[in-house]
Amino acid sequence: MSIEAALAEHVRRQDLDTAVEVLMDRSGRVPGLAARLEEAGLSPDSIRTVADLSRLPVLGKDRVLELQAANPPFGGMLAEGAPVVRVFQSPGPLYEPQLAGEDTWRWGQALRSLGVGPDDTVLNCFGYHLSPAGAMMDEGARAVGARVLPGGIGNQDLQVRAIADLGVTAYTGLPSYLHALVERYDAAGLPRERWLLTRALVTAEPLPDSLRELLTRRVPDVRMAYGTGETGLLAYETGDGAGLVLADGVLVQVCDPVTGEPVTDETEGEVVVTVLRPDYPLVRFGTGDLSGWVLGPDGTPRLRGVLGRVGQAVKVRGMFLHPAQVTQALAGVPGLAGYRFVIGRENHVDTLRCEVVPEPGVDHDALTSQVATRVREGLRFRADVVVVPELTPGDGPVVDTRDWS
Repeated sequence: MSIEAALAEHVRRQDLDTAVEVLMDRSGRVPGLAARLEEAGLSPDSIRTVADLSRLPVLGKDRVLELQAANPPFGGMLAEGAPVVRVFQSPGPLYEPQLAGEDTWRWGQALRSLGVGPDDTVLNCFGYHLSPAGAMMDEGARAVGARVLPGGIGNQDLQVRAIADLGVTAYTGLPSYLHALVERYDAAGLPRERWLLTRALVTAEPLPDSLRELLTRRVPDVRMAYGTGETGLLAYETGDGAGLVLADGVLVQVCDPVTGEPVTDETEGEVVVTVLRPDYPLVRFGTGDLSGWVLGPDGTPRLRGVLGRVGQAVKVRGMFLHPAQVTQALAGVPGLAGYRFVIGRENHVDTLRCEVVPEPGVDHDALTSQVATRVREGLRFRADVVVVPELTPGDGPVVDTRDWS
């Protein structure tokens, strides 16, 4: 079977054409979507199928930020009266609504595939503060009946003690953070027989073979999943080593980054998502991630994982760092003549260093302290701020030196 045929069969089996039709029939309730259709010279009646959607231009994250700034808080993309139970803020800032309902981000699908259920205690090591990742995994774990230990980021000594005391059996979070917990557990001298953690769902950063091999020495079943803060779960590993299975209830496409046309072969393209909820129809949202299709052993279309980025943004410790946001955060710092962020990787953990060039006569300690505060408050990152005499000519504000081999 060809990839094109497998994609067509996926649309048929998921009844995605009907979902698109329902979405368009209710588009009048969503001013932002109605405006997009009008700008494209389209009517809701002209889009009845998944194939018809390609006539609507891709909606990039930068455009969403503009729409939200012009029409706060959600840019007109939320239906009036839609049941919002939480609001999250991602770097930008971009505001993301959580709608009422069970596991509306669909992460329970990946956890259920991993075998997590009512007998499990899940240590959730995604942040619960402002960003949606912690709540996403929490909702997914609860949807499969598991107990949740809301660990978040940090407090590793308390977390490893809880792993032993509570008999934690599953983990959700960054793969690098799981590696750090394994090392901290052993360094604390906790009993190996109380390490019952056998399954992990990891996401938000790459999982190179070298790190997977280290993790599976202690956690036998480690699986990668892929999703975004705006759209939820999009695809996940099933353990057969053949790409990422597409999540149910959402339309995932790989599209030409220039034309926006769907790709139906092995060519790389941008992951473009349509969230099939009439009260929050995020339609043709461009994630900025590059991927491609591969056929699974069962003949289903699968994503090959995240192969890179379309734009300039890079992901560090599970969060995006965008050059434009860097410029905004550090604009107007007194005595700052130049700067750049250097992203590295040590012992399977991302590092972030901000190199600054001071103007003549500026107090170095005062400058580095002020820059560190701007980075922490404006970008929500912690970085080592160091003074350098000059910057490498031609380097942009963000330089990524990581090697994922």
